Amino acid sequence: MADIKIYNVDALGKPVGPYSHVARAKSAETVYVAGMLAPGDSFDKQCAAVYAQIGEALKSAGAGWANVVQFTTYLVHSQDIAAFYRWREQHYPRMFPDGKYPPNTLLIVDRLVQEQFLIEVQTVAAL
Repeated sequence: MADIKIYNVDALGKPVGPYSHVARAKSAETVYVAGMLAPGDSFDKQCAAVYAQIGEALKSAGAGWANVVQFTTYLVHSQDIAAFYRWREQHYPRMFPDGKYPPNTLLIVDRLVQEQFLIEVQTVAAL
């Protein structure tokens, strides 16, 4: 198992959502999960399905949420930022019960590969 330390830096202030400033990992392997997309008729449904796919990808590599060291999130609409924060606040405590949430870079993009997609999340994990 990787030695992962996730923490915040006081000099940087409190994060504005459920994420941390820094993840430091000593590991034998690194797992890179391509950006996951999922159809759905609402942002919340797409978000849930995207994270379910990430969970399956991690599982296939012998990993789980505790192995995640970074997320990169792409949203199509800035109006979905609040919904994304709410989704994480509702679900991250179950996924990361120790309260150490991986760093996350959040980007707003013009569109994703198909117009139906509202969110894409890329993941890096350490084994």
